Amino acid sequence: MAKCDPFKYFKTSREIIRLAVMLYVRFPLSLRNVEDLLHERGIDVSHEAVRYWWHRFGPMFAAEIRQRRVSGMKSSRWRWHLDEMFVKINGERHYLWRAVDHEGDVLESFVTKTRDKKAALKFLKKTMRKHGRPEIIATDQLRSYGAALKEIGATDRQETGRWLNNRAENSHLPFRRRERAMLRFRHMRSLQKFAAVHASIYNLFNSERNLSSRHIFKRNRAVALAEWRGLGAA
Repeated sequence: MAKCDPFKYFKTSREIIRLAVMLYVRFPLSLRNVEDLLHERGIDVSHEAVRYWWHRFGPMFAAEIRQRRVSGMKSSRWRWHLDEMFVKINGERHYLWRAVDHEGDVLESFVTKTRDKKAALKFLKKTMRKHGRPEIIATDQLRSYGAALKEIGATDRQETGRWLNNRAENSHLPFRRRERAMLRFRHMRSLQKFAAVHASIYNLFNSERNLSSRHIFKRNRAVALAEWRGLGAA
């Protein structure tokens, strides 16, 4: 059975749609910023069109990226870094739990209203169900992690320390910059949706630039762009 073309009924070309979605999700730009950048390239679209494309194609692109990564290689089970960051939604504090592997790739993002044992346990079970159990889990001093890990029998895998979790702390920075450009979120569902899409696209273009030569970095960047341009192909 032939695969359905997701761009079939759109007048705008798939290349422009992919570019608009990448600019909006990957970089700290507003919808109108993306509209202006496209206008400079001779592409006349409104910011509402960019909004529609992101809602329509963002989750689809993210799912395809995750599927390709899972089929190409297994998730790292050596060391995970878990941390939570607070995000305000309509003036109320919510928590975005994030699991990051030793290379900085975001494994899972999960939004809750609390950061107690129940929330930590749900987050851990969801992450391990997708990626298996790691050998080491680095966390901060939040007691909810210890209680949740004790519940699933993984207390011996936990490591805590002052600087051990810097990998997770640093991974928050791109999302924080993106959050400020979006002027915060209004619903938990929209936060969960954007966090998942942002994580997948971030993983695709993430490169340890300080650990590789210029030649290797340029090659990896070209490969990531080529993979992005092939998303949603019929």
